[in-house]
Amino acid sequence: MRKTANSVILLSALFSFSSPLFAGAADQVSVADAYVRAVPPGQPNSASLMTLTNASASDIVLKGAESPAAKVVELHTHTMSEGMMRMRQVEKIDLPAGQSVKLQPGGLHVMMIGLQQELVPGEQIDMALVFEDGSKLQLKVPVVKLQMKMQDAGMKHKMH
Repeated sequence: MRKTANSVILLSALFSFSSPLFAGAADQVSVADAYVRAVPPGQPNSASLMTLTNASASDIVLKGAESPAAKVVELHTHTMSEGMMRMRQVEKIDLPAGQSVKLQPGGLHVMMIGLQQELVPGEQIDMALVFEDGSKLQLKVPVVKLQMKMQDAGMKHKMH
């Protein structure tokens, strides 16, 4: 009995001590300012935006995302092609060691195609970010209605 108890204590100490060594990418990435855009009824697609920060000393690769709120969830970016802004799917998003990457309008974002539910402002959707090592970061992403907002006295419009 004593030998078994000592083995359990030793194994517990070993795993708790070594767990940072075996931590997945999902444990090293933090998410800030995440939201998904509310869209009018009948609109089949939306996008989720956020800031991802890699707190580790190694580069991390985001390979995809999942959400029951959409049939298909892909990583996308916008590029300028022949004078037109075009959206295209990307295979991955690199998260350099110790840096933040913004997923923002006109740039990288999580595209939600074939919405399975209405995106109601004030509610949240479930989403998982999937990393190259197979680890997943589970998120509750708030749904936000974007509105046009007057900016300063210059009467410039911007998406907010």
